[in-house]
Amino acid sequence: MSSPSSSVQQARHALGQRLREIRKDAGLTARELARRAGWHESKCSRLEHGRTPPSDADLRAWTLHCDAQDQTADLIATARGIEGMYVEWRRMERAGLKQVQESVAPLFERTRVFRVYQSWVIPGLLQTEAYTEAVLNTVAELRDVPDDVAAAVAVRMERQRVLRSGNHRFAMLIEEWVLRTIIGDTEVMAGQLGHLIAVASLPAVSLGVIPLGISRGAAWPVESFTLYDDAQVNAELVSAHLTVTQPREIEEYARSFANLSQVAVYGSRARALITAAIGALA
Repeated sequence: MSSPSSSVQQARHALGQRLREIRKDAGLTARELARRAGWHESKCSRLEHGRTPPSDADLRAWTLHCDAQDQTADLIATARGIEGMYVEWRRMERAGLKQVQESVAPLFERTRVFRVYQSWVIPGLLQTEAYTEAVLNTVAELRDVPDDVAAAVAVRMERQRVLRSGNHRFAMLIEEWVLRTIIGDTEVMAGQLGHLIAVASLPAVSLGVIPLGISRGAAWPVESFTLYDDAQVNAELVSAHLTVTQPREIEEYARSFANLSQVAVYGSRARALITAAIGALA
């Protein structure tokens, strides 16, 4: 996968190319379209090259004058999706970590199948309170956000009830090095790894561990991400939060998850790797 920040620019460029094709199919020059829409003649060029994000009104005018109003709704959905794709953590977290944790509640409630790949930390739904506290304390320190860690931890712990209630299923993949990365201290990690063995036995949870030292093939390690049904992907980046809603891109993440699933181990083999990680803490 390309870098997400460049992916956003590529998405803007692709939307601009699509607008250009619609204009050309209508037999209009950029100058004529701008005249009909009442724009400065340079606006069409800025929109077609992805330099200016189009507003809903821009897209309605574009399709109206190009006689392509059947594409208006899809173009608007695409443009809105691009603008919501890439949000810096500092922007998301400026009101505190508790609000960030609360904001995903509706998404979790409506999702039926969660596919989670974690290359950084234990998935949030499988974390202990102590591990979550250690993770969020680090986030608060690194990003200089309001100190509401205790409240944010409480929200995340409450959210874990979805593991045992409702019609939800969870396919979780973790890289083995996540098991070996000490978050907090060894006591926190020992508790977390023991909890991981217990929660993996829940009927709704499938836990796979991708071992170190294997031939990866197409199962390339990537950024941590979660697929919510086939409707949305959230990816965790160093500087930002990426939301993907375009079907083609969701399919790419689904394919990546499937490839990663094929090299993971499950059941007793996964437990053996977790147990070995516990033993390494001694």
